Amino acid sequence: MSTSYKILVVDDEPDLQMLMLQKFRSKVKNREYQFLFAENGQEALDTLSGHPDLSLVLSDINMPKMDGLTLLSQIQELNRSDIRTIMVSAYGDMENIRTAMNRGAYDFVTKPIDFKDLETTIEKTLREIQQLMNVRMMEEQLESLHYDLDMAARIQQKILHQEFPVFPDDSRFDIFANMMAAKHVGGDFYDFFKYDEDHLAFFIGDVAGKGMPAAIYMAVCRTMLKAIGSEVFDPAECIGKVNNMLIPESDISTFVTVFYGVLNVETGELHYCNGGHNLPYIQKPDGTVTELDDVGGLLLGKFENAPYEKNSIQLEPGDTLVTFTDGVTEAENDEGGFFDEERVETYLRKDPSKNLINQVKGLFLEVMKFAGAATQSDDITVLSVRYTNSQ
Repeated sequence: MSTSYKILVVDDEPDLQMLMLQKFRSKVKNREYQFLFAENGQEALDTLSGHPDLSLVLSDINMPKMDGLTLLSQIQELNRSDIRTIMVSAYGDMENIRTAMNRGAYDFVTKPIDFKDLETTIEKTLREIQQLMNVRMMEEQLESLHYDLDMAARIQQKILHQEFPVFPDDSRFDIFANMMAAKHVGGDFYDFFKYDEDHLAFFIGDVAGKGMPAAIYMAVCRTMLKAIGSEVFDPAECIGKVNNMLIPESDISTFVTVFYGVLNVETGELHYCNGGHNLPYIQKPDGTVTELDDVGGLLLGKFENAPYEKNSIQLEPGDTLVTFTDGVTEAENDEGGFFDEERVETYLRKDPSKNLINQVKGLFLEVMKFAGAATQSDDITVLSVRYTNSQ
């Protein structure tokens, strides 16, 4: 055994201490066992209070001051569920043995002690203790993971816009976004801001990974995009700069996909760049739905000086740009089917006159109805922008 175990031997026989150290000398020499000794139950309790890491108590039943059965009851009252007790009793003393087992003894050996049998009993008991320690360690790790996931969810929700409308005094456009965090928090994010009086910048992204690392990386990505985007008008230039800045922050399994757009809310001209993200849809007032032209572009955080291209399209009044993360199209039902792009398009064709809030929330409802009771492994996020200026 690689772990060192503390074993408390409680017995009033003076020769037992020497016998134990002699019989288990190789274990003691290899620091696998560390023996402590007490002559009665009261001494044993005092020793236990000073050694919170003590694993095993080997106790005689018949002792002065406090016998083994009383000691056993006292140990149970300590709520030291990490301790296992082996009782030593005279051969044939079944009444005391039965009482000891009823009071929580893990096992027993009889006198005269057969040290081979005692060694086997100790090893079996220590295996049980080690299994208990392993379970507790896993429980602590799981608790820590749950804490990380809760903290990640708080970070994720805190930095995202939750209250709409954000620009109530500007009737030239409408914008709405929503995110539904998965059970295991990922790294979806979105944001938007006025570059100037007539230009709305917006982006949506998805960080690979789960939990706290993804949440922190997501916060870094969002901050960089907003900071660079406030200074750099061109979406491709902005994404290129952010990509290079993210590389030192990324490890082998960390990257992010981003769609970034700048809408002239006066004219309807949209400039955009895509960094490995799902292509958005353009929804027309008549229900026509088309996928935005792909300009290529690699995901961010992996390839230094990766090329990114800008494209431009003209939106007409009433046109809606619908961006989303792959949590929408990869939402899975109990049969293993995916919501996929075709279902997104079908939904968007149904009622193009819906106001933006109802449209986005309706898409979430469609995804949830499709998924049913199936647990989703990824965040579901939608950001929609509608150009409404009729000039």
